[in-house]
Amino acid sequence: MKKDIDWQNLGFGYIKTDYRFVSNYKDGKWDEGVLSTDSEITMNESACVLQYAQTCFEGLKAYTTQDGHVVCFRPDLNAKRMADSCRRLEMPVYPEDKFVEAVEKTVKANLDWVPPYGSGATLYLRPYMFGSNAVIGVKPAEEYQFRIFTTPVGPYFKGGAKPITLRVPDFDRAAPRGTGHVKAGLNYAMSLHPIVDAHKQGYNENMYLDSATRTKVEETGGANIIFVTKDNKVVTPKSNSILPSITRRSLMYVAEHYLGLKAEEREIYVEELKDFNECALCGTAAVLSPVGEIVNHGEHICLPSGKEKMGPITQKLYDTLTGIQMGRIEAPEGWIKVIA
Repeated sequence: MKKDIDWQNLGFGYIKTDYRFVSNYKDGKWDEGVLSTDSEITMNESACVLQYAQTCFEGLKAYTTQDGHVVCFRPDLNAKRMADSCRRLEMPVYPEDKFVEAVEKTVKANLDWVPPYGSGATLYLRPYMFGSNAVIGVKPAEEYQFRIFTTPVGPYFKGGAKPITLRVPDFDRAAPRGTGHVKAGLNYAMSLHPIVDAHKQGYNENMYLDSATRTKVEETGGANIIFVTKDNKVVTPKSNSILPSITRRSLMYVAEHYLGLKAEEREIYVEELKDFNECALCGTAAVLSPVGEIVNHGEHICLPSGKEKMGPITQKLYDTLTGIQMGRIEAPEGWIKVIA
């Protein structure tokens, strides 16, 4: 039985569901993992995650498709990205096949929480891992916990995606050889002050530049960026310190193979911004968020196609990718994992 929830009016926040997956790493190996009803975590006051922020996470969704199936979108890529994050943070890799199995088990255990098709809502999954044993010297933990919890969420933007305003901040997001390319909790911790500051100044998000030269566009605190040129080419920044977004990768494929557009990942310089027709942020939560204006230290750069609503190319990308996720459009092979 589906839960008695006003699915149409769900926000984007945490709601406790029935089960979460929990697996522990001890003595050099992972246990089998269990589904648990306990949402609380107890650990030592000197746990490595509390002292040295040794933690990483993922984000993906389960959807009800048009034909009534419950599916996940490309969970194998989340498994691979988490494995890459673990290697960079000196954490044991949770096996990629077991990761996908754990996603499947967790969604199946919470099927009553998966919002119905057409509600605009989805079941958000948060896989994460942290160093759990007591550490006082600066070194990796020896014991870890891997968990997945779920929460039903509404659309990221209530009442449609209104174009947002970005600013180019004086803060840096990631160093060239740092951790910008992995989904480490510490990356998000350092973005909190800049985002609070941006909101105080009346902006929706920060558009970070490369910290080495501060001449090239990278990403925002929580999303990758795509641009559309005046001749309808879809371009996205190339950098070693950008998180490899699964949504962005999928959108670039959709642009080329479904919409017949040219799509290119390359270095994008700040001075080019005024020449683009459309801009949008992309990520799991919102899929695509149109950008209407970018403010670079007093210079106001307006995107002509995005002041009132999504630009035409951004809208086509959004409609096609969400159509694939919801089963209205045939997906490329391997993109959709059917759970139930």
